Amino acid sequence: MLKITVTTSKDSGLCPVRNVLANVTGKWSSLVLLSLDDGPLRFSAIKRTIGDITQRVLTENLRSLERDGYITRSVKPGPPVEVSYKLTSMGTELVRLLIPLALWAEQNFDYVRRQRHNYDINGK
Repeated sequence: MLKITVTTSKDSGLCPVRNVLANVTGKWSSLVLLSLDDGPLRFSAIKRTIGDITQRVLTENLRSLERDGYITRSVKPGPPVEVSYKLTSMGTELVRLLIPLALWAEQNFDYVRRQRHNYDINGK
């Protein structure tokens, strides 16, 4: 079994599984990473690809993913200035792991919706 048990909140920051997965498995960060799978995109293209993400949330997620080394930010001087984002080799490796999970989610979505509906109706 993976070492995921910690005894204090201080120790939770030292747990590799908790620390890394907390930043890459959130809804928005996963979608940002998946949107970059086909190649570099500008901010507005990422936003269009995802659709329902706010500018602030997208900016925060891009900064976090860049900080952790999953994406790089490139700036081409203008006018106009052109900023684009692309996956690093680590980001590409992570996306290769996320794609099967995303496909599984797509394939099992109807089942999950039915289970949620049944759970909600039965009051459990």
